This record gives sequence, structure tokens and C-alpha cells, in this order.
Amino acid sequence: QVQLVESGGGLVQAGDSLRLSCAASGRTLYTMGWFRQTPGKEREFVAGMRWLGGNTAYQDSVKGRFTITRDNAKNTLSLQMDGLKPEDTAVYYCAARRTNSVRTSSSEYDYWGQGTQVTVSS
Repeated sequence: QVQLVESGGGLVQAGDSLRLSCAASGRTLYTMGWFRQTPGKEREFVAGMRWLGGNTAYQDSVKGRFTITRDNAKNTLSLQMDGLKPEDTAVYYCAARRTNSVRTSSSEYDYWGQGTQVTVSS
């Protein structure tokens, strides 16, 4: 059984920073990522990382502002979000899949966290 537990969301002002963390437990995972979702919209890919190799991918709108990293010893994935904008407001989800390649479709991920709210005020 795999468990993903997110933390670090909150309410900030435009231009501020937040750091999200996702603690993973259970079986070995090969790719992890962050998605976000707003009411009435589909869950969208934000960033992903291959656990083996460390290759990363980002949605265009967050490139240069968000950074995804991992801590192998703690089995933790993080998302450093700088220069936050009101349009970044969403529930952010940690996700994982059992194969070693980053995918941008939520349907290709096998495990999900419960989500953490990020609200950016203007």
C-alpha cells in the first residue's frame, strides 16, 4: 500500500513563496509529480520527476518559478513555488506512478495524496 501525504499549503500574497512537501511510504515508486485543480476544471500537471535519474518536467506557466526536488533519504518530494500569482490558486496534489517516466496526464498516475490548498491573493 502506498501513502502520499502533502503538507505546506496556505494563503499568501502575490509574489510570495510557498514550499509543498509530499511524504511517500510503501512500495518503491519511480515517478512522482504535482498536479493542481480548481473547481470545474480538470486536474492539470504542474511538475514531475523521475525518482531514478532525477529528470524533471514542468508546465510552461510555472517554468522558472517552481522547482521540484526530492530527498531520497526521507522519501520526500517537494515543490518550491516562488513568484506566486493569483492564477496559481488551486488544490495541489502529489501523485506517483510505478513506471520510470514523467507523464502529464493524471490518468497515468497510480497513487494520489489528499491535496493541499494554495491560495494566492492579489
